[in-house]
Amino acid sequence: MTENCLFCKIISGEIPSKKVYEDDAVCAFLDIYPASEGHTLIAPKKHFNSFTDMGAEDTARLFEAARKITAAVEKAFSAEGSNIGINNGEVAGQEVPHVHVHVIPRKKGDGGRGIKSIVWTEPDRTNLNEVAEKIRKKLRENESLQVDAPV
Repeated sequence: MTENCLFCKIISGEIPSKKVYEDDAVCAFLDIYPASEGHTLIAPKKHFNSFTDMGAEDTARLFEAARKITAAVEKAFSAEGSNIGINNGEVAGQEVPHVHVHVIPRKKGDGGRGIKSIVWTEPDRTNLNEVAEKIRKKLRENESLQVDAPV
């Protein structure tokens, strides 16, 4: 854990969040400024400033979690697809210097398209407990995925 890192503090529980998934390597929680309903961030528990600082095993664990969480998010919100990506470095839009994957569920007609034109739809943020529980429910439905995140 890095002392002044926002995401390290979220992962450790020092700062509250709406966690949807957690295992020994990664933690996933809702973005507090979502681009769409269900916008989830997946971060390694180990602190890495940059994606290129990560080793193969940490990268594999991060992306396997991202794959499973994306499937759950898409089912939970009847999404027809998702933007999945990493902003690596400040000039690329990385706001928190702790590697994390964005999963942004998309629906036809929501204004979003490809990675070149990610559009924020500014969903309601007052129902984050319900949003998190929908994702947790879909994750629990997949028997091969352990869900340790608190309710």
